[in-house]
Order: sequence, then structure tokens, then C-alpha cells
Amino acid sequence: MMPAVDFEEFRPMLLGLAYRLLGSMWDAEDVVQEAWLRWEGTDRSQVREPRAFLITVVSRLALDQLRSARVKRETYTGPWLPEPVLTSEAGPLDTAELRDTVSYATLHMMERLSPPERAVFVLREAFELPYDEISAIVGVSVANARQMHRRASVRLAEGRDRFQPSARDHGKLLTKFMEAAEGGDLSALTELLHEDVVSWNDGGGRVRAALRPIIGRRKVAIFMRSLVLRYTFTDAQVIEVNGHPAIWMRVGDSDQLVVLEVRDGLIKDIYSMRNPDKLTRVRPS
Repeated sequence: MMPAVDFEEFRPMLLGLAYRLLGSMWDAEDVVQEAWLRWEGTDRSQVREPRAFLITVVSRLALDQLRSARVKRETYTGPWLPEPVLTSEAGPLDTAELRDTVSYATLHMMERLSPPERAVFVLREAFELPYDEISAIVGVSVANARQMHRRASVRLAEGRDRFQPSARDHGKLLTKFMEAAEGGDLSALTELLHEDVVSWNDGGGRVRAALRPIIGRRKVAIFMRSLVLRYTFTDAQVIEVNGHPAIWMRVGDSDQLVVLEVRDGLIKDIYSMRNPDKLTRVRPS
């Protein structure tokens, strides 16, 4: 007789999987709860490998939800950014692949992929599933699964550094950005920006935020100058989000989380989360 299996042993891993597929921990929790209900209603004697069974259930539920979520995101007010989570809540990060696939920049770039491509990429990269299992989960041939993974890998590699900065170097750049913003030092801020920098701002229609990405060093510098002149930046602190350091701060009377993506030692992407609905899991105590 098969020994009893505790669903809770798998919950952190399943949440990490669903979060990578959906970019929203709220939605990931709903998916994992539905998976638990299905697990409770399943004849366990027919389940040979509980981990594989649960990964399949969660992946398929998340795929269904992702397809409907993409329609909603098309009508979202301004750019849609993933919901950030504290690193401690992101599930196991035992490998470089698990850590990279939960990074904020990767989650954002995965929005470019189709739902099946995203599922194939996550299942292969983060969870190291063989292609035959992935093809059965996603409902494509093994050859198509390989092709999807290759295509997704190429798309996600575009514009990224082959060698990511160390945590120490990333932290230093973050601190410089934080000090320049709090001090209103526009020239110091501008010096930190890559020529092709993009500023992404998610207010979700709840708070004021730029409705389109701001592209290029000059335009981003002008945008940042307008923020520095209009608002005070206070209470800044570094917290660990999605496997990397990020800045929590007050901008005027609103909370904001800033995540930086680095290329060539300079800031390539600025992700500013201002939507209060997406900040509840990272708000410092």
C-alpha cells in the first residue's frame, strides 16, 4: 500500500510553479487551493507519483487561468507588471534556474510568451521536467515542446546580460539610486542609467503613474526630474524581493517598490510598482 502523502509538503513548490506561470501570487494561491480540492477527491491508490501528478494539475489549472488573465491584462490601465513577492514567500530557490525564473525581470519578460511557451519554459528550466512529461502536460508533441522551449529561451535572452551582476554590485547600484532619488540629485541619477533604459510604472488605475513605458536615457531622466520636483522621496529601505534586492520607499503620500534590472553595470529597466493591491505582500512591517 502506498504511504500517505501530505499535500502541504508540496505546497511551497506548487505555489512557486503557479506564481512563475501567472505572475500573481493571489492567482497562484487560488490555483493551488483548487489543486488541493482535486487531490482530496482523487483515489490516491491510482497515483503512482504524487509530485508529478500535482505538477500536472497545477500547470493545467494555471494555463487555463493564464489564458483568461491575458484578456484582462489587455484592458489594464497602463503597463501590467507582475505582483512582487518577498523572496521568502517565492517557494524553494535551491538552484540558479529556480532563482532566475522567479526574478522580477524574467517574470515580466515571460509576458511576451504565449501561455504554452511560458509553461514549457518554466517546467523545463525551473523544474527540469523531461520533454515527454512536458508535452503531456501542455498537450503538444515532444518536438513542439522542444521548439517552444528553444523559442522562449531565445526571446527571454534578448537584451539581457550574459553575466548578471553579483548581489553585492546590484546592491551597490541600488543604494546609489536610492540615495540620488532621496537627495533629488538628478545628475547622479542620470549617470546610473543605461542609454536604452526603460521605465515601467504600474499604478493599476489606483494611483497616478505613467500610462506607457518611458524609453531612452534622456526621456527617463526628464521623467525622473519631474518626479523629484513634484514629490518627496522618503523612508527608503532595501528589501529582498523575487530573489534580488529592491527599494521600498514613500513617494509623496503613496508607497512604491522599485526593482532594477542591470546591464553593463548600468540600470537597463526600472520597474516601479505603485498599485497598492500588488504591494500587500512586500510591505515592510
